[in-house]
Amino acid sequence: MNTRVLNEQRGKCLAGARGRVLEVGFGNGLNLKHYPPEVEEVVGVDPSSEAEKLARQEIQRCNFPVRVHTASAEALPFDAGSFDTVAVTWTLCTIPDAARALAEMKRVLKAEGRLHFVEHGLAPQPRVARWQHRLNGIQKALAGGCHLNRDIAALIAGAGFQLETLETYYVKGPPTHPHLYRGIAAPGG
Repeated sequence: MNTRVLNEQRGKCLAGARGRVLEVGFGNGLNLKHYPPEVEEVVGVDPSSEAEKLARQEIQRCNFPVRVHTASAEALPFDAGSFDTVAVTWTLCTIPDAARALAEMKRVLKAEGRLHFVEHGLAPQPRVARWQHRLNGIQKALAGGCHLNRDIAALIAGAGFQLETLETYYVKGPPTHPHLYRGIAAPGG
């Protein structure tokens, strides 16, 4: 996940992030170097208790405070309206209940806040989508629960977010994997 192409996507996704940021699926902290100066603090959540250890070097390089919590995205341990930005990068594919996680992200986001996302998911071409559906079980078993066939835009809209920007496109790789969704969504009503 630390390739030139994916890092470019991280930078584009996180441009415009500001204030207090919740990063869901914090992992090894690869997003930290891509946050703009308007970010005051990053609070990371990850189901792995190893995330903070894996990200130690990245955290030490930051000009803003970073705190990491071991928690499930489906039950975020934060008050409603606590964050200016929620960031999620290549994470919605592995969360067991993505709809519930998105509802939680919406709950903790301020009314004027924004969700920034970049994810891989269901391709628009029927032939590719059929292969994604066929291979999804194998992918989940081999890649820690990662789904190939989630319609990211539909999941985000279904959680009550209003998509302000959405780009869908392919990056280099096997046709069943590199269809990306990148955008910004408002929490809606």
